[in-house]
Amino acid sequence: MSLTPSGNPAPTAADALPGPDFFAFESRLNEAERGKLEELREFLAAEIAPFAGDWWNKAEFPAHILPRLAALKLSTPVHRGYSNLFAGLVIAEMTRTDTSIATFFLVHHDLFVEALHRFGSQDQRERFLEDAAALRITGAFALTEPEHGSDVAGGMATTARRVKSDGGDHWVLNGAKRWIGNGTFCDYMLVWARDEEDGAVRGFILDARLPGVGRSKIENKIALRTVQNADISFDNVRIEERDRLAGINTFDDTKELLRASRIMVGWQAVGQQLAAFDVAREYAVERRQFGKPLAKFQLIQQQLVDMLGNAVASMGMMARIADLQEQGAADMPQVALAKSYTSALMRRSVAMGRSILGGNGIVTDYRMARIFSDAEAIYTYEGTFEINSLIVGRAVTGVSAIT
Repeated sequence: MSLTPSGNPAPTAADALPGPDFFAFESRLNEAERGKLEELREFLAAEIAPFAGDWWNKAEFPAHILPRLAALKLSTPVHRGYSNLFAGLVIAEMTRTDTSIATFFLVHHDLFVEALHRFGSQDQRERFLEDAAALRITGAFALTEPEHGSDVAGGMATTARRVKSDGGDHWVLNGAKRWIGNGTFCDYMLVWARDEEDGAVRGFILDARLPGVGRSKIENKIALRTVQNADISFDNVRIEERDRLAGINTFDDTKELLRASRIMVGWQAVGQQLAAFDVAREYAVERRQFGKPLAKFQLIQQQLVDMLGNAVASMGMMARIADLQEQGAADMPQVALAKSYTSALMRRSVAMGRSILGGNGIVTDYRMARIFSDAEAIYTYEGTFEINSLIVGRAVTGVSAIT
């Protein structure tokens, strides 16, 4: 009996059953997109699934897979002519296999590379974009600070001071960032700092090896253990003016990136529910108690149906957001509702999945413990459930409860 979904499971009775895309949202993809999604699944099954549990347990990032991941040519899919629905399903499918790898991909491609596309100068795109898209260099997105998470827009403490002299034109950065994904090993990071002269938020493409940059790994996490989150410090770090992100002049400019990444985290909530359903259903079909499969018990079937319903509802909401993206009409309150609602449904689903596995649901050998733990990160980052709810509340009442 195959009861260890942490690796590549042997074929089971569950494999012949309908998949969790119960309303066939993938049928809306064109033929090329469906083929590419299948190519991604084959890669994930061969290169990620058998090893993800070990990486997670050891809190190690598998840098050796990056060339093979890059070979899929899925960096910023919309810029390659793919649909927004396809781009979302890529993140969902990665998350379905391993949330940590999906999070690395999201931080690097949907924040770092996307920022180069949207806000980089021609010179910056020529210097960085090709290597970043091919993962020959890796990037991070340094926004959150030790004392400023949800309120970083108004409370940002990291500063940038411009210095012009005969020796050139540069900026001096001081401050600290926290929870920076990929921060321990990235080659470059997008750093956000407040201009000492006018208070505006500026973005910088910072070489992580510059003098004055300090990096330390955040230890003892219970979620996304494969992701290398870091504390970053800046002590009079000198950055040339040519490395200031050309298209960023205010914090409002960053909202385009944050809205897009929030959408992708909504897709992560979908993928996390697909993973939980996969594991819980296989276990229920294969595991026997009282002389019959768990799936024969009515209470277990009800939980599986609830999990499936949550996943389908979440996928439907995110598919509609993808439609709005195609129209250029996905606004922040809609995105905030999608992220908060899908992450709340995800939290319920993974809890039911963990319950179905009983004691086996709290050991990473059976993968559900990893799914359960990683869900807490999705529930929190790219705007907590509470902050996203308040964004929607402000939109529907005209009154802000945030400030």
